[in-house]
Amino acid sequence: MKVYLVGGAVRDELLGLEVGERDWVVVGASQVDMLALNYTPVGKFFPVFLHPQTKEEYALARIERKVSGGYHGFTFDTSTNVTLEQDLARRDLTINAMAKTPEGKIIDPYGGQEDIKNKWLRHVSPAFEEDPVRVLRVARFAARFVGMGFRIAPETLALMQSMGKKGELDFLVPERVCKELLKALSESTPVAFIQALRQSNNLKILFPEIDALYGVPQKLEHHPEKDTGIHIELVLNQAARLTKDPSVRFASLLHDVGKALTPKENLPSHSGHEEKGEALVLKLCQRLKVPQDFQTLARLVTKYHGMIHATPTLSAIDILQLFEHCDAFRRPERFDQIILACEADFRGRPGYEYQEYRSGNLLRLAFARAQDVDIANIIANVKEKGGEAIKLAIHQAREATIKSFLKN
Repeated sequence: MKVYLVGGAVRDELLGLEVGERDWVVVGASQVDMLALNYTPVGKFFPVFLHPQTKEEYALARIERKVSGGYHGFTFDTSTNVTLEQDLARRDLTINAMAKTPEGKIIDPYGGQEDIKNKWLRHVSPAFEEDPVRVLRVARFAARFVGMGFRIAPETLALMQSMGKKGELDFLVPERVCKELLKALSESTPVAFIQALRQSNNLKILFPEIDALYGVPQKLEHHPEKDTGIHIELVLNQAARLTKDPSVRFASLLHDVGKALTPKENLPSHSGHEEKGEALVLKLCQRLKVPQDFQTLARLVTKYHGMIHATPTLSAIDILQLFEHCDAFRRPERFDQIILACEADFRGRPGYEYQEYRSGNLLRLAFARAQDVDIANIIANVKEKGGEAIKLAIHQAREATIKSFLKN
């Protein structure tokens, strides 16, 4: 029985990055052997065990054989005859197909160290195309490592394109697509995930609402980049600069999807794209089973970003209604997320990257003033008139406060 550190932990050590989870491969052992050593079985589809002390994952070395479509269409051989090299061969990228002995020796049969040196994301073998999840994983690794100079190898990109043409991505379940998207949105350069999928012709398969934005023109006086798809990329870059919150990045990514529905005769104007976009966001979120908090934020940003940008021209009652529609008084932290996504939209244009987002500043100040209204005192003064009277009195006090703020 031999134990090796494998995968991302080895890769990140070689890259000089902080190592998170540590995964291990066990060669020459059976399930019986692992149980005898008090390891806890947790693998659903193949033998994986938790170490009795560290609780790190230890998997028996295995060989995968494709027997049907999709990423569950595999049989596994985990016999004691499976070698480390055979186990590493089933992995997605060469930089993830390395192992390390307890003595510190790197075992690298597929050129992972060379690809780290030359900054390539390259598949290990033609078996790559047997698992459609790998398309998403490569795109996600692009989002993680493109900032370090990595790029997808041409032959790997060609395999990703081939997988899409063959319909392999049709086997992906919505939950897995959503999981990989949200992981990618947490990486340092999330736009690379979208770009990798588009370069491999798979964005239109997985996220057609986003793919449809490329080539859609916008008014040049507001959008020097013109193309809505390019605008979305710029906005996502700004969202990544402003916050690490993946839900804000998600909302920023989707906020303009309604522009793909603008009739050609109306271009480059996009009147009403906010309302159309909200319906598309809902459709996408339901299809991918997006978590409710992500979904709600994205819908609010999509529906109200135009109004938020127009804040300097709004009346006190307009601003108060915006607060109320966004449920800002009960969810102030989410309202701040909405403003952040709108700021990313504002800055996601050439020449606007570092300009002051005056609308956001005004809204934050107006909201702070509205929050200062003495609700307890209002309730004490009108409680005998009932709930509707209290609600109206609070509304009027907030409107007066906002009006005074705007005047001064």
